[in-house]
Amino acid sequence: MAKILIADDDPHIRQLLAFALEKAGFETAQAEDGEAALAQVAAARPDLLVLDINMPRMSGLDVCRQVRAASDLPILFLSSRDEEIDRVLGIELGADDYVVKPFSPREVTARVTAILRRARPAPAPTPPGQAAHGRLSLDVEAWQAAWDGAPLALTVTEFGILRTLAAAPNRVFSRDAIIDHLRGPGFAVTDRTVDSHVRNLRGKFAGVGAHDVIETRAGIGYRLGPCLGGRP
Repeated sequence: MAKILIADDDPHIRQLLAFALEKAGFETAQAEDGEAALAQVAAARPDLLVLDINMPRMSGLDVCRQVRAASDLPILFLSSRDEEIDRVLGIELGADDYVVKPFSPREVTARVTAILRRARPAPAPTPPGQAAHGRLSLDVEAWQAAWDGAPLALTVTEFGILRTLAAAPNRVFSRDAIIDHLRGPGFAVTDRTVDSHVRNLRGKFAGVGAHDVIETRAGIGYRLGPCLGGRP
Protein backbone atom coordinates (compact mmCIF):
# COMPACT_ATOMS: atom_id res chain seq x y z
CA MET A 1 0.00 0.00 0.00
CA ALA A 2 1.63 3.22 -1.17
CA LYS A 3 1.95 6.09 1.30
CA ILE A 4 1.02 9.57 0.08
CA LEU A 5 2.19 12.71 1.90
CA ILE A 6 -0.23 15.64 1.50
CA ALA A 7 1.41 19.03 2.12
CA ASP A 8 -1.01 21.97 2.12
CA ASP A 9 -1.66 24.78 4.59
CA ASP A 10 -5.44 24.39 4.17
CA PRO A 11 -6.68 21.67 6.58
CA HIS A 12 -9.88 21.25 4.57
CA ILE A 13 -7.92 20.37 1.43
CA ARG A 14 -5.70 17.97 3.37
CA GLN A 15 -8.69 16.17 4.86
CA LEU A 16 -10.52 16.06 1.53
CA LEU A 17 -7.56 14.53 -0.27
CA ALA A 18 -6.76 12.15 2.58
CA PHE A 19 -10.33 10.83 2.49
CA ALA A 20 -10.26 10.34 -1.30
CA LEU A 21 -6.82 8.72 -1.35
CA GLU A 22 -7.54 6.41 1.58
CA LYS A 23 -10.80 5.38 -0.07
CA ALA A 24 -8.71 4.43 -3.12
CA GLY A 25 -6.50 2.22 -0.95
CA PHE A 26 -3.59 4.53 -0.17
CA GLU A 27 -2.07 5.32 3.21
CA THR A 28 -1.73 9.04 3.88
CA ALA A 29 0.26 11.46 6.02
CA GLN A 30 -0.15 15.22 6.27
CA ALA A 31 1.99 18.35 6.61
CA GLU A 32 0.71 21.88 7.18
CA ASP A 33 3.68 23.84 5.77
CA GLY A 34 6.88 23.44 3.78
CA GLU A 35 9.20 22.77 6.69
CA ALA A 36 6.84 20.13 8.07
CA ALA A 37 6.69 18.56 4.61
CA LEU A 38 10.48 18.16 4.49
CA ALA A 39 10.49 16.66 7.98
CA GLN A 40 7.74 14.22 6.99
CA VAL A 41 9.58 13.19 3.82
CA ALA A 42 12.51 12.15 6.01
CA ALA A 43 10.42 10.57 8.79
CA ALA A 44 7.49 8.97 6.95
CA ARG A 45 9.35 8.01 3.76
CA PRO A 46 6.30 8.47 1.49
CA ASP A 47 5.99 6.98 -2.00
CA LEU A 48 4.62 10.24 -3.43
CA LEU A 49 4.32 13.86 -2.32
CA VAL A 50 1.23 15.97 -3.09
CA LEU A 51 2.63 19.48 -2.69
CA ASP A 52 0.93 22.87 -2.61
CA ILE A 53 2.97 25.65 -4.19
CA ASN A 54 1.96 28.47 -1.83
CA MET A 55 2.64 27.50 1.78
CA PRO A 56 3.98 29.36 4.82
CA ARG A 57 7.53 28.99 6.18
CA MET A 58 8.75 27.38 2.94
CA SER A 59 7.14 27.38 -0.50
CA GLY A 60 6.34 24.21 -2.38
CA LEU A 61 8.93 25.17 -4.99
CA ASP A 62 11.66 25.32 -2.33
CA VAL A 63 10.49 21.99 -0.92
CA CYS A 64 10.60 20.46 -4.40
CA ARG A 65 14.11 21.82 -4.97
CA GLN A 66 15.42 20.27 -1.75
CA VAL A 67 13.64 16.95 -2.25
CA ARG A 68 14.80 16.61 -5.83
CA ALA A 69 18.42 17.30 -4.88
CA ALA A 70 18.41 14.17 -2.75
CA SER A 71 15.90 11.74 -4.25
CA ASP A 72 13.52 10.83 -7.08
CA LEU A 73 10.42 10.95 -4.87
CA PRO A 74 7.44 11.52 -7.22
CA ILE A 75 5.88 14.96 -6.72
CA LEU A 76 2.40 16.18 -7.74
CA PHE A 77 1.94 19.95 -7.44
CA LEU A 78 -1.28 21.69 -6.40
CA SER A 79 -1.45 25.19 -7.85
CA SER A 80 -3.88 28.08 -8.34
CA ARG A 81 -5.02 29.18 -11.77
CA ASP A 82 -2.90 32.37 -11.65
CA GLU A 83 0.35 30.49 -10.96
CA GLU A 84 1.31 29.41 -14.48
CA ILE A 85 4.91 30.61 -14.08
CA ASP A 86 5.25 28.69 -10.81
CA ARG A 87 3.80 25.56 -12.43
CA VAL A 88 6.35 25.75 -15.25
CA LEU A 89 9.15 26.31 -12.75
CA GLY A 90 7.91 23.35 -10.72
CA ILE A 91 8.11 21.04 -13.72
CA GLU A 92 11.59 22.37 -14.51
CA LEU A 93 12.62 21.57 -10.93
CA GLY A 94 11.57 17.98 -11.47
CA ALA A 95 7.91 17.71 -10.43
CA ASP A 96 6.07 14.88 -12.18
CA ASP A 97 2.69 16.57 -12.70
CA TYR A 98 0.40 19.31 -11.38
CA VAL A 99 -3.30 19.86 -10.69
CA VAL A 100 -4.93 23.29 -10.80
CA LYS A 101 -7.21 24.45 -7.97
CA PRO A 102 -10.13 24.07 -7.63
CA PHE A 103 -9.78 20.38 -8.41
CA SER A 104 -11.71 17.16 -8.12
CA PRO A 105 -10.37 14.73 -5.49
CA ARG A 106 -11.02 11.97 -8.03
CA GLU A 107 -8.71 13.73 -10.51
CA VAL A 108 -5.94 13.98 -7.91
CA THR A 109 -6.39 10.30 -7.05
CA ALA A 110 -6.22 9.35 -10.73
CA ARG A 111 -3.06 11.38 -11.29
CA VAL A 112 -1.42 9.94 -8.17
CA THR A 113 -2.22 6.43 -9.41
CA ALA A 114 -0.83 7.21 -12.87
CA ILE A 115 2.41 8.70 -11.49
CA LEU A 116 3.00 5.71 -9.23
CA ARG A 117 2.30 3.32 -12.10
CA ARG A 118 4.86 5.11 -14.27
CA ALA A 119 7.37 5.12 -11.42
CA ARG A 120 7.47 1.34 -11.19
CA PRO A 121 10.80 0.14 -12.55
CA ALA A 122 10.60 -1.57 -15.91
CA PRO A 123 13.21 -3.75 -17.55
CA ALA A 124 15.78 -1.64 -19.36
CA PRO A 125 18.69 -2.52 -21.62
CA THR A 126 21.67 -3.17 -19.39
CA PRO A 127 25.24 -2.47 -20.51
CA PRO A 128 28.10 -4.60 -19.18
CA GLY A 129 28.53 -4.64 -15.40
CA GLN A 130 31.53 -2.32 -15.61
CA ALA A 131 31.84 0.55 -18.06
CA ALA A 132 34.48 3.22 -18.49
CA HIS A 133 34.67 6.25 -20.76
CA GLY A 134 37.49 8.73 -20.31
CA ARG A 135 37.73 9.53 -16.61
CA LEU A 136 34.17 8.33 -15.99
CA SER A 137 33.50 4.82 -14.71
CA LEU A 138 30.20 3.07 -13.98
CA ASP A 139 29.45 0.04 -11.86
CA VAL A 140 26.02 -0.91 -13.19
CA GLU A 141 25.30 -3.64 -10.67
CA ALA A 142 26.14 -1.36 -7.74
CA TRP A 143 24.45 1.68 -9.38
CA GLN A 144 27.62 3.67 -8.72
CA ALA A 145 29.30 6.34 -10.84
CA ALA A 146 32.83 7.56 -10.23
CA TRP A 147 35.12 10.27 -11.63
CA ASP A 148 38.82 9.42 -11.46
CA GLY A 149 37.83 6.61 -9.11
CA ALA A 150 36.03 8.90 -6.64
CA PRO A 151 32.32 8.02 -6.23
CA LEU A 152 29.63 10.63 -6.91
CA ALA A 153 26.25 10.66 -5.15
CA LEU A 154 23.62 10.37 -7.90
CA THR A 155 19.90 9.70 -7.69
CA VAL A 156 18.48 6.58 -9.33
CA THR A 157 17.17 8.56 -12.29
CA GLU A 158 20.42 10.48 -12.74
CA PHE A 159 22.42 7.25 -12.78
CA GLY A 160 19.90 5.70 -15.18
CA ILE A 161 20.34 8.55 -17.64
CA LEU A 162 24.12 8.28 -17.41
CA ARG A 163 23.98 4.52 -17.85
CA THR A 164 21.76 4.90 -20.93
CA LEU A 165 24.16 7.37 -22.57
CA ALA A 166 27.21 5.26 -21.66
CA ALA A 167 25.66 2.14 -23.22
CA ALA A 168 26.10 3.75 -26.65
CA PRO A 169 28.64 6.60 -26.35
CA ASN A 170 28.43 7.59 -30.02
CA ARG A 171 24.64 7.72 -30.15
CA VAL A 172 22.55 10.85 -29.66
CA PHE A 173 19.53 9.95 -27.53
CA SER A 174 16.31 11.93 -27.86
CA ARG A 175 14.49 12.73 -24.63
CA ASP A 176 11.80 10.20 -25.51
CA ALA A 177 14.44 7.51 -26.08
CA ILE A 178 16.00 8.26 -22.69
CA ILE A 179 12.61 7.95 -21.00
CA ASP A 180 11.90 4.65 -22.78
CA HIS A 181 15.24 3.22 -21.65
CA LEU A 182 14.60 4.31 -18.07
CA ARG A 183 11.01 3.25 -17.58
CA GLY A 184 9.85 1.43 -20.67
CA PRO A 185 7.78 2.70 -23.63
CA GLY A 186 4.87 4.98 -22.81
CA PHE A 187 6.31 6.67 -19.72
CA ALA A 188 4.54 10.05 -19.78
CA VAL A 189 6.89 12.80 -18.66
CA THR A 190 7.74 16.20 -20.08
CA ASP A 191 10.96 16.98 -21.91
CA ARG A 192 11.68 19.53 -19.21
CA THR A 193 11.85 16.81 -16.58
CA VAL A 194 14.62 15.06 -18.52
CA ASP A 195 16.35 18.40 -18.95
CA SER A 196 16.13 19.01 -15.21
CA HIS A 197 17.85 15.70 -14.39
CA VAL A 198 20.56 16.37 -16.98
CA ARG A 199 21.10 19.84 -15.50
CA ASN A 200 21.49 18.28 -12.04
CA LEU A 201 23.96 15.72 -13.43
CA ARG A 202 26.05 18.42 -15.04
CA GLY A 203 26.09 20.40 -11.82
CA LYS A 204 27.31 17.44 -9.76
CA PHE A 205 30.07 16.58 -12.23
CA ALA A 206 31.06 20.23 -12.57
CA GLY A 207 31.66 20.20 -8.83
CA VAL A 208 34.56 17.77 -9.40
CA GLY A 209 35.89 19.57 -12.46
CA ALA A 210 34.08 17.45 -15.05
CA HIS A 211 32.44 19.77 -17.57
CA ASP A 212 32.24 17.51 -20.63
CA VAL A 213 30.26 14.48 -19.42
CA ILE A 214 27.03 15.17 -21.33
CA GLU A 215 26.76 16.94 -24.68
CA THR A 216 23.61 18.61 -26.00
CA ARG A 217 22.71 18.22 -29.66
CA ALA A 218 20.29 21.05 -30.40
CA GLY A 219 16.92 19.85 -31.60
CA ILE A 220 17.84 16.19 -31.06
CA GLY A 221 18.83 15.32 -27.50
CA TYR A 222 21.89 14.23 -25.55
CA ARG A 223 24.97 12.07 -25.91
CA LEU A 224 27.88 11.12 -23.71
CA GLY A 225 30.78 13.57 -23.96
CA PRO A 226 34.50 12.73 -24.03
CA CYS A 227 34.62 12.70 -20.20
CA LEU A 228 38.16 14.08 -20.09
CA GLY A 229 37.42 16.98 -17.77
CA GLY A 230 37.56 19.79 -20.29
CA ARG A 231 34.82 22.27 -21.03
CA PRO A 232 32.42 21.34 -23.88
